[in-house]
Amino acid sequence: MDGNGRWAKKRFLPRVAGHKRGLESVRDTIRACAEMGVEYLTLFAFSTENWRRPPDEVSFLMGLFMTALEREVDKLHRNNIRLHVIGSRERFSAEIVERIEQAEARTAGNGGLVLTIAADYGGRWDVMQAANRLLAQGVTRLDEAALAANLSMAYAPEPDLFIRTGGEQRISNFLLWQLAYTELFFTDLLWPDFDAQALNSAVASFRSRERRFGRTSEQLPETQRRG
Repeated sequence: MDGNGRWAKKRFLPRVAGHKRGLESVRDTIRACAEMGVEYLTLFAFSTENWRRPPDEVSFLMGLFMTALEREVDKLHRNNIRLHVIGSRERFSAEIVERIEQAEARTAGNGGLVLTIAADYGGRWDVMQAANRLLAQGVTRLDEAALAANLSMAYAPEPDLFIRTGGEQRISNFLLWQLAYTELFFTDLLWPDFDAQALNSAVASFRSRERRFGRTSEQLPETQRRG
C-alpha cells in the first residue's frame, strides 16, 4: 500500500493526512474483497524497514494502528472477518500487543474473509524466524515443507495475486517465500486513490493470465489456457 506520503504532498498536506486517507482505502478494499468472494487478503502495513522513517511519522503510524484496532475490530467481527497480525511484536508497545491479541481472539471463530495485517514484518525476518524455530526444535536438516509450516502465514495458501500501488515495481521484502509463483500487478495509482474499480482492474488482469507453474500450455486443462 504505497503512496500515502506522495498523495498528501501533491495536495500540500502533511504526510500524516495521506496515512489517514489511506486507512479509508483499506476499508474500501476489505469491503470489495469480501463482496468479491476473496478468501484471503494480506495488507503490508508497516515493514521492518519503516522504523527508519522520521520519529514523529512512526509515532503517528503507531497511534493510527492503535486507533484502527480499537475502532475497526467490531466491524470486522460483525462481517464475519477473521483478523491475523503477522510480524515481530518486540518493538510495539505493550498496549498495542494487547490490542492485537484481543482482536485476533475476538475474530478467531469467524469463517469469512481472512484478513492479515503485516506490521513490523519483513520477508527475510519471516524466513529466519521459521528457521530458528526449527533449530530450537532440534531439527538438523531443513526441507521446504518444514520451513513453510513455520512461516508466519502457514495458515494460508500462497498468494495468487500481488498488487503494489504507487508506481514502484518491486516487492520490497514482502512474503519472499510465498510469492514464488504469485502473479504481480503494479499500478501508478497512489494508495489513497486505490478503490474497488482499481481492484477490479487488477483482478481482471490476473484472470487474463496463464499460470503454468513450470508446465507447458499444452499440459494445462482447456479452461486454464490463454490465447
